[in-house]
Amino acid sequence: MNNENIDKSVNEEVNENINEDITSENVEKNEELIDNSTDEGVASENDKDKNNEDLESGEDAAFTIKKLEAKIAEQDDTIKRVNAEYANYRRRTNEEKDSIGLYANEKILNNLIPVIDNMERAMASFEDKTDNLYVGVEMVHKQMIEALKNAGLEEISAETGSDFDHNLHMAVMQEASDEFEAGKIMMVLQKGYTLGKKVLRATMVKVSS
Repeated sequence: MNNENIDKSVNEEVNENINEDITSENVEKNEELIDNSTDEGVASENDKDKNNEDLESGEDAAFTIKKLEAKIAEQDDTIKRVNAEYANYRRRTNEEKDSIGLYANEKILNNLIPVIDNMERAMASFEDKTDNLYVGVEMVHKQMIEALKNAGLEEISAETGSDFDHNLHMAVMQEASDEFEAGKIMMVLQKGYTLGKKVLRATMVKVSS
C-alpha cells in the first residue's frame, strides 16, 4: 500500500470518529432540551393550577364574607324589630294599667257628681257668706273637690264667650245674641266633668245662635 492510500484511509477514519462525536453530542443536547422543556411545561402547568386554586379560594372567601355580612344585617334588623315591638308592648301595657286604675273609680265618681251639685246649690242659697254653716259646707266642698281631683276627676272648662265644643258641651238652649257671635257659650247651666280622656258628664250650656 502506498502512502497516498494510507493517508486517505486515516482521514476517512478520523472523519467517521468526528461525525460520531458530533452526532452523539447533538443527541445528548436534544435530550437535555426535551427534558428541560418537559420540566418547564410541568412546572408551568403546576403554577397555573396553583393560581387557579388561589383564585378560587379568594372567590370562595369573598362570597363567604358577603354571606356572613348579609346574615348579620338580617339578625340586626330582627333584633331592632323585636326591641321596637317590645317597647310598644310595654307602652300599651303601662297605658292599660293606668286606664284600669283610673277608670276603676268611674262608677263611684259618677255617683258623687250629683252630691257636688247639691252642695254647690246649698252654698248658692246662702246670702250671708260669713255664716258658720256656709263656711263649713264650703270647706267640705273644697276637700271633696280636691280628693276627686286626685282620683282623676276634672271639671270641664266652659267660660262665657268661649267656643262651643260638641265633644265636651251639650247645648240645651239657643238664643240670639248681640254680644256674642253664633256658636259661643252664653251661660253654664250645669257643670261637666271628665275622667282622664273620658267625658263622664258633658257641660250643659246655653249657646248663641
